[in-house]
Amino acid sequence: MVRTIALKLSAAALLLPLFYGASLASDLVVGMPNWPSGQASANIIKYGIEKKLGLKVEVQEMGTLIIFAGLDTGEVDVHPEVWRPNFDSLVTKYVDEKKTVRLSPKQVAATQGICTTRETADKYGIKDIADLSDPKKTAVLDTDGDGKGEMWIGATTWSSTTIERIRAESYGYAKTVKLLEAPEDVAMAAVDAAAATNTPIAFYCYSPHHVFDLHEIVPLTEPAYDAAKWKVVLPSDDPTNWLSKSSAPVAWPPSYFNIGFSSKLAERLPKVASFLSNIDFTPKEITEMSYALQVERQDPAKYAQQWIAEHEDRLNAWSK
Repeated sequence: MVRTIALKLSAAALLLPLFYGASLASDLVVGMPNWPSGQASANIIKYGIEKKLGLKVEVQEMGTLIIFAGLDTGEVDVHPEVWRPNFDSLVTKYVDEKKTVRLSPKQVAATQGICTTRETADKYGIKDIADLSDPKKTAVLDTDGDGKGEMWIGATTWSSTTIERIRAESYGYAKTVKLLEAPEDVAMAAVDAAAATNTPIAFYCYSPHHVFDLHEIVPLTEPAYDAAKWKVVLPSDDPTNWLSKSSAPVAWPPSYFNIGFSSKLAERLPKVASFLSNIDFTPKEITEMSYALQVERQDPAKYAQQWIAEHEDRLNAWSK
């Protein structure tokens, strides 16, 4: 789900000029992350603002660290999905401390964790996070014949992937399961295949997401979230010792995401800031975006244009 932790912020800032040469004629720039709903919502924001406010908007794909560096300077104007707690360190730095970034008051509720298919839970007894530390149970997740199970924990560039690695170390199943990082479309194809063939599988899951509509997906049970036990240090905060300094042997805290935008945008184009603050996507709509782009392989821009054409009432409400 969520992009970028491996690069240092200073390095990300150096890359900013690479994205703006083609955008100099635009009134504002929307950063587009690499997960499906983020790509769809970025384009809906673009075409919505162009239609209702008459401005030219450029969408540029980039990672979250780069987007936040641009929001800080005002060279990027919008991040369509600022996931919490995934990006908490960035929110603390730019929203709370530097006050160069603002968050929409509208939130979309979300969940994150490890899931299996119903077949995996019922037939193979993988129902609780502790089951992943049992090599007899995780052996059924073996797909390469070495006797040790594998599990997708997210895309390499997602902050949630880093947090899942921390959780695997904290719970202990990093010793019994090989933790795989791969693009989301590759992982979802594996989930589709496992569900179709009744093959056992476990994987990082988040909602809103279409996978819960396509298959009977079961989240593993875990100890309840405890803030005192959730100690997450990301590579962007400590590139060398982030893992040794982290511990998270509990479930994810309640998750959600907001639209983020530059404080300079709010000062320069207050009507745009108001428009962004009024956007109220529902979890169902986010799931539909995910399905359209990942399952139906729709182009993000074309999907957004069609969405805009069918939701004139929403645009009017956002423009008030």
